[in-house]
Amino acid sequence: MLAALLAQIGLPLLINTVGSALGMVDHPAAKSAADALKNVGNAIAKGAIPPEAVRAANRHVERMAKIDADRETKILREINATIRTEVHSNDPFVRRMRPTFGYILAATWLAQMLAVAYVIAFDPARAGAVIGAMASLSTIWSVGLAVLGIYVYKRSNEKMGGR
Repeated sequence: MLAALLAQIGLPLLINTVGSALGMVDHPAAKSAADALKNVGNAIAKGAIPPEAVRAANRHVERMAKIDADRETKILREINATIRTEVHSNDPFVRRMRPTFGYILAATWLAQMLAVAYVIAFDPARAGAVIGAMASLSTIWSVGLAVLGIYVYKRSNEKMGGR
């Protein structure tokens, strides 16, 4: 029964959804793909593609999803093992790495902002160039601040008992 249900809504639903989305894209390749998916959907609806072939395709999609889920699970296990090792470490640096990173990042951010404020106040002619240079650092700052955000979030969870 489940296989029949998947054969009716699994692949056909995916074909209709992707085909409709591609049909909205104003590009010949997207239009061609949308037409091809529409033809496949019509063939499934008319029975030209046997239900067993559709079920086999659905099983393949399920296997691919399981492979992805297993890969993500393995990654999360490794991350969690690393964090557990860090928490149980007797080495003060390892245990304080996250707060140290946060303090260094905050001090660096403060120094950069003070330097920009100084240039704006005392050398306004170069302020535009300095602010432009700061914009070039946005990618590295976004990475550092994202890491800090994850550290803070994880530490908050640890303090609340893992909830």
